[in-house]
Amino acid sequence: MNIIKQEDFIASVADALQYISYYHPADFIHALAEAYRNEQSPAAKDAIAQILTNSRMCAEGKRPLCQDTGIVVAFVKVGMQVRFEGDLTLEQMVNEGVKRAYLLPHNKLRASIVSDPAGKRINTKDNTPAVVHVSLVQGDKVEVSIGAKGGGSENKAKLAMLNPNESIVDWILEVVPTMGAGWCPPGMLGIGIGGTAEKAVLLAKESLMAPIDMHELKARGAQNKLEELRLEIFEKVNNLGIGAQGLGGLATVLDVKILDYPTHAASLPVAIIPNCAATRHVHFELDGSGAAVLEAPSLSDWPDVNWAPSEQSLRVNLDTLTKADIQSWQPGQTLLLSGKLLTGRDAAHKRMATMLKQGEKLPIDFSNRFIYYVGPVDAVRDEAVGPAGPTTATRMDDYTEMMLGELGLLGMVGKAERGDATIDSIAKHQSVYLTAVGGAAYLVSKAIKKAEVLAFADLGMEAIYEFTVQDMPVTVAVDAQGQSVHSSGPSEWKQKIAEGKTIAIHNAV
Repeated sequence: MNIIKQEDFIASVADALQYISYYHPADFIHALAEAYRNEQSPAAKDAIAQILTNSRMCAEGKRPLCQDTGIVVAFVKVGMQVRFEGDLTLEQMVNEGVKRAYLLPHNKLRASIVSDPAGKRINTKDNTPAVVHVSLVQGDKVEVSIGAKGGGSENKAKLAMLNPNESIVDWILEVVPTMGAGWCPPGMLGIGIGGTAEKAVLLAKESLMAPIDMHELKARGAQNKLEELRLEIFEKVNNLGIGAQGLGGLATVLDVKILDYPTHAASLPVAIIPNCAATRHVHFELDGSGAAVLEAPSLSDWPDVNWAPSEQSLRVNLDTLTKADIQSWQPGQTLLLSGKLLTGRDAAHKRMATMLKQGEKLPIDFSNRFIYYVGPVDAVRDEAVGPAGPTTATRMDDYTEMMLGELGLLGMVGKAERGDATIDSIAKHQSVYLTAVGGAAYLVSKAIKKAEVLAFADLGMEAIYEFTVQDMPVTVAVDAQGQSVHSSGPSEWKQKIAEGKTIAIHNAV
């Protein structure tokens, strides 16, 4: 019987969460590097270059890959010949490890977890509690697979109770386009099939803990039905042309993972959960000999990709910008923003809407300003701000008319697509919506030279800041006429991919 000391377990969880905050899995880097080499869409290739550059910067600087450092999910398999030495429950030990990791002074991670989710939604300040799944297995070891799941990708999870004769592939091809770009592709799709509703979702989540091996699977060929399904879904999802960041391109998914379980004869539960470009997970074992030791990856695992702004990018001074200036901007055009940039996201928008409804004066004048949808990581050392990538803009759609019409906002910066009503509002007010690359948070933060909280300090990372930025890279996603690159880009590349296959078949004949 192996004895697992409480402190060893806690320290291992804390170390693992710090490790995955700044190290991508090597398999993900290799797959993304291959996608970069093969990508033909200039916009998607630029986005992947930013993600790869950001990844290497984080590995070197030991700072988070994404400002959303996730909700912790742990799958813990406890050998039945194991005994724990300590006075905490297993879940309490996991949560103590989470607390240590997220409050570590030299790499403090963003606390995103709120209690009372249907009520006051108060931040717990230390990112606890984690979501812990425990199973008893044969053996004398403890195996832990732990990940940090970003909200943008988690929000795109889908469950369907299909009829047994319905097509799983057809359902997935119907669902994936509705997920938009808020999950920050390219990433992975985790799929759970069978069991009951909750079992299918759990299988989908657990499948995301597996390493990427699609390249090897394609090389050797499928050996069972699930592998055939993986290959089919991988090809058909990429043929949708959604591409990196939803801008249109060849690589939407890097791998498709599937776990299944026996189910009722009348049922076919299917769940799908995407993993984003900030894929974070690691596996370790404890056998009683001490805390787990995770080896740092070699920097040679990263490709020689060093993103730099395009010389064709338009430099924009936010401090002197007018509505007339933005009328000529085109969807897909790259900009470099400098000057004063306001921030705000879910909680700040909700509070402002409440204040306006109650006839209260807002503490900020938004006239002719730009707002960045972001919840940054706390700064350390000499940083102006920690990693500060965009959050999913779609969640702010309900407030767009208020911001543009009532408050005179000039433009918005976020990630992913906007809804039809929001695009109509943008066109109505001749505003614009810009995107920064999700999954390049540390790279983006280097363009932020100063950060000052202007309002709602009690909201923590959701407070309204004023950033002073210099050459912050963004792309025009919706222009002043309401044309959206998230519609035109995937449509164009879906057609190009189809035409390419038709030409390839014709040439083969």
